[in-house]
Amino acid sequence: MLLSSAFAALALALSQVRQASAHGGVLNYNIGGTMYKGFTPYNTPVGQISIQREWDTYDPITNPTSGTIPCNTNGANLGANQLSATVAAGSKVIAYWNPWPHTIGPVMVYMAKCPSSCTSATPSSLSWFKIDQAGLISGTLTSGTWAMGQLVSNNNSWTSTIPASLPAGEYMIRHELLALHTSNQPQFYPECAQLKVTGGGSSSPSSSYLVKFPGAYSTSDPGVTIDIYSQPTVTTYKIPGPAVWKG
Repeated sequence: MLLSSAFAALALALSQVRQASAHGGVLNYNIGGTMYKGFTPYNTPVGQISIQREWDTYDPITNPTSGTIPCNTNGANLGANQLSATVAAGSKVIAYWNPWPHTIGPVMVYMAKCPSSCTSATPSSLSWFKIDQAGLISGTLTSGTWAMGQLVSNNNSWTSTIPASLPAGEYMIRHELLALHTSNQPQFYPECAQLKVTGGGSSSPSSSYLVKFPGAYSTSDPGVTIDIYSQPTVTTYKIPGPAVWKG
């Protein structure tokens, strides 16, 4: 029994070290003024109740065409425990990360209309449109202010607004960080949550704003595979993906 307890303690310690030394993701949301707890990675999904889709690791996705790029590793729904947050079009959504270790890279926020209930939707089959993004805010690639740095400074949070003209219905919202601190090795951190949008209008994004995951990014995109340290005086950065749809 003592040996078994020792192994259990060691496993727990190693798990905690792994989480501390890894990176992270969105842990909580404030949606239209209501707080929602996200999924807890490194724990069984059994019994977890959340608006967020399952994601299992703090580790980054390094291949932009990976099958896990839509909503992170697994991305599965929680069955009867999968909730959706009701929110009025035009409301603010605040995502909160764990203490974020990186400050170089863009922040991107997408939404996708679900054909019926989002709980039964497969994220890779949805058509995603971007509602928010920010990249290099000022300065140079290596020493300037990035959106990710602003996120860290703002209590590891990012605030976006659901387009006021978006039609009512069920949607997924996808927050994504793209860390660029390692030369030519992008690190993607996406997480998804489910929304029921009320009110709104009748505007919808045209096909030029819509993308699939995987499919939205390529390793050849200049904003994906980049060595910022070989361009220390450059003051521009092209955020990958489509343009922002503002409604």
